[in-house]
Amino acid sequence: MKRTRLYNAHKKLNGKIIEFAGFEMPIWYKSMIKEHMAVRNSVGIFDVSHMGEILVTGEEAAEMLNYLTANNVKKLKPGKIHYNALLTPKGTFVDDLLVYMLDDNEYLLVVNAANTKKDYEWILNKGKRFNAKAENLSDEYTQIAIQGPKAQEVLQKMTDLDLSTIKYYRFKVGKVMGKEAIVSRTGYTGEDGFEIYFKGDEEEAEKIWFSLLENGKEFDILPCGLAARDSLRLEAKMPLYGNDIGETTTVLEADLGWILKLDKGDFIGKEALEQQRRRGVSKLLVGFEMVEDGIPRPLEDVFKSPEDKESVSFVTSGGYMPYIKKNIGLTYLPIDMTKIGTEIYIGIHGGKKKAKVVPTPFYKRKK
Repeated sequence: MKRTRLYNAHKKLNGKIIEFAGFEMPIWYKSMIKEHMAVRNSVGIFDVSHMGEILVTGEEAAEMLNYLTANNVKKLKPGKIHYNALLTPKGTFVDDLLVYMLDDNEYLLVVNAANTKKDYEWILNKGKRFNAKAENLSDEYTQIAIQGPKAQEVLQKMTDLDLSTIKYYRFKVGKVMGKEAIVSRTGYTGEDGFEIYFKGDEEEAEKIWFSLLENGKEFDILPCGLAARDSLRLEAKMPLYGNDIGETTTVLEADLGWILKLDKGDFIGKEALEQQRRRGVSKLLVGFEMVEDGIPRPLEDVFKSPEDKESVSFVTSGGYMPYIKKNIGLTYLPIDMTKIGTEIYIGIHGGKKKAKVVPTPFYKRKK
């Protein structure tokens, strides 16, 4: 089991530690609900150093990444970021990721912790015909997310960058408490905020972590764990690899067609996705809200009617959301059941509880 450089900081703050993606990580500190609400109303910080970072460089770095992914990397410019997906030949997900264009012929990929080794090997194998080099730098970085409407005010006290000039899905390189860092306006919460990446030892990582907490005291800042990160991203309908997306679901079925650029040239999965777009998808990832009492949990069956014995799908993500105060979930439904308002039934505690298909995201922050 691996530990991030902030592991001892989490212990000092009495974080409840669990195993996650091969790491010992805090699931919460005092309360998932309080942490969730802090991010929606003010500010919270997360240790996301378990995420993977893969550096891709070389004359054909953009060509290689375009061949491996769904989105068009060649549309990026230095200082810009986009959401993307590593694809299988079937058009399904090896992983979802962020691509940072650091400079000409230089890209930083931020991938899911559990997939880092798999992604790195996939890139090396499938991209070997290109004049480009991939390096797994995951162990070198500490990554902290500062999320919420007060995130900018907290972080601004600690950096020489003018954070107001960093737009959404943009980044700058500057100093955070004298430490060189990538500072990006990104996050996995549906809230405004930043993610900072820096190299250094445990002492340096803790100094920045505890300084954030000190500088955020006036805003009632909270350290936040994996549970709040999961509930926040679900409210914002941000997919989770292994639950909502994976190697059995395509980009189009996952309702992520906006990242698919079929006109950019040849890439892995293009043929399968072109065919699927022509004929239409047979299933689609949709959001639902419980009508009857009951909290939907992942893997619970989804039925078309209360009389049915055979399920049509299962819940991919679900739970009670403290900010919108609703029981919600995500599921893949046959295309004829995806219309807003369609009634479905969720298998909860041996019974079938009524729910309905609703528009997503469930929560969208005010600009």
